[in-house]
Amino acid sequence: MDLKINELSKTYGHQKAVDNISFEVRSGEIVGFLGPNGAGKTTTMKMLTQYLSPDKGSIWYGNSRNQDNIDIRRHIGYLPEHNPLYEEMPVLDYLAFCAALQGVSKSDIPARIREMVKKCGLDEEKHKKIGELSKGYRQRVGLAQAIIHNPKILILDEPTTGLDPNQIVEIRELIKDLGKEKTVILSTHILSEVEATCDRILIINKGKIVADGTVGNLRKQTESRQITYVKIDGASPDELHRLLSSIPGVNVVDLINKEENRWEVQSTSEDALNRAIFRLCVKNNLELLEMTPMETKLEDIFRDLTLN
Repeated sequence: MDLKINELSKTYGHQKAVDNISFEVRSGEIVGFLGPNGAGKTTTMKMLTQYLSPDKGSIWYGNSRNQDNIDIRRHIGYLPEHNPLYEEMPVLDYLAFCAALQGVSKSDIPARIREMVKKCGLDEEKHKKIGELSKGYRQRVGLAQAIIHNPKILILDEPTTGLDPNQIVEIRELIKDLGKEKTVILSTHILSEVEATCDRILIINKGKIVADGTVGNLRKQTESRQITYVKIDGASPDELHRLLSSIPGVNVVDLINKEENRWEVQSTSEDALNRAIFRLCVKNNLELLEMTPMETKLEDIFRDLTLN
């Protein structure tokens, strides 16, 4: 089921938490929803789940434009950031309770519980009370309740919180598997998780969408500088500094290892820096021993878009 959000806004008092945002998420797509604390991520997710009503704008669920519809809610699975659970309930009883709430037929509930226990890795802990579980296993229970009714839209707010590295890999694979047939929106502060899991990234800052695209596209859109490490022989450090600084667009030339004659060169030019350095070395009969372009990291993109 596709999601289409059009000019969505939400205000708390004098604070505009979400400011006229629009985007689409298609079925079979996993979208990472990023932003600093207070940017509007959780408010947006609560509006998408119909937990909150928007002040303005519309949300289309497939072909239905309805902000308050129980039938639509049955197609939505939601794992909130703080994962509220009934700690006094055993895991199996809690999952049965959630399945019944979501309208799963009584005859199908046992099979759905078995599938969730297997998918979410709960077999060893399934007979315990939720309050006896570690934080990581509680997070697994929260994910199980979000998908037990086989929703078409899955909204996950910090789904890997509290998991160890092995568990994170397992949940990542589960989310990628679910994303083959569902519409998935995933919020997280673990940026490496986004790169490994998501098809596309949305970045929200101060209530507005400031970026929308794949990691590769965002790198191209937001790169304000190129960084290349080079090792060059054939001239003195002073002469190399002068020559490298003469390349159009170069604004930083640093000798980072004097013994190896290794340099860091930064440029804001749209022309490829590595090609310019190569041409410079050929023209001046210099020996280019090593050249390593540095790829812009998602952390750098995030900071560039949200630190203003």
